[in-house]
Amino acid sequence: MSDNQLKLGIPKGSLENATIDLFQKAGWRISVTSRNYFPSIDDSDVYCALVRAQEMARYVESGVLDVGLTGVDWVLENNSDVDIVSDLIYSKMSTRKAKWVLAVPEGSPIKTLEDCNGKTISTELVEFTRKYFAERNIDVKVEFSWGATEAKVVEGLVDAIVEVTETGSTIRAHGLKIIHTLLETNTKLIANRDSMKNTWKREKIQQIALLLRGALNADKLVGLKMNIPGANLDSVVHILPSLTAPTISQLYKSEWFSVETVISEAVVREIVPKLIVAGADGIIEYPLNKVINRSDAIDM
Repeated sequence: MSDNQLKLGIPKGSLENATIDLFQKAGWRISVTSRNYFPSIDDSDVYCALVRAQEMARYVESGVLDVGLTGVDWVLENNSDVDIVSDLIYSKMSTRKAKWVLAVPEGSPIKTLEDCNGKTISTELVEFTRKYFAERNIDVKVEFSWGATEAKVVEGLVDAIVEVTETGSTIRAHGLKIIHTLLETNTKLIANRDSMKNTWKREKIQQIALLLRGALNADKLVGLKMNIPGANLDSVVHILPSLTAPTISQLYKSEWFSVETVISEAVVREIVPKLIVAGADGIIEYPLNKVINRSDAIDM
């Protein structure tokens, strides 16, 4: 493999489809075929591998991968020495900010962290959980859970669990209650430290980070374009929210103006009727793939 080829880890599992969709919006098409752990990508400078999010940080730290996407929880769990290049909070996609919580059955006598002293806890986040309780001088036994973690505490096999959740609904559906939040986590773009010292690889990683951030910025935004007679221009522009200020240009040999802006998708339904009343005509709404700000650049 050429030194001028970036080894990119795509998280396999729950993050997989959301990550591939995000890369497509950012400008890269990634194709996954059945039983193939090495997706194709339309960039000869990049080589892809599917890796479980739980293992991503270890592979990036060791240099098997130059860069990858995983949660900060798994970086901490593996105690991995990697560069966190960018925060990637997916919004409309399949993952958002999540949290690891301590949960017990509704009737449990455990009310606080301290009540766990001498108890057994089941979790997939074993090392982080052990360290968390040890730092607070609470003696617990932490067992690794291979899955169905909620069932273990419901069936009385353990006293409590540490489980990841976004809303807590699944935990409550199992008759459990949340006692404490141990960690908030979200997806990060992480890189191998030696790869970041390589000029070519660092620039490629910066390119990916910039365009992924741009794709996320555009996630809840749309473009809005319309024509406005000159006499109504000020009243229409007054209605329009925008990132900075709307773009205005006069139509050829006309008293009309074309106005274009970028706004939150959520407000479109509220302001379009107001724009029509104010004199706007020919309103066009269009989706955005990327909105890239200078602040999204990573040491470029």
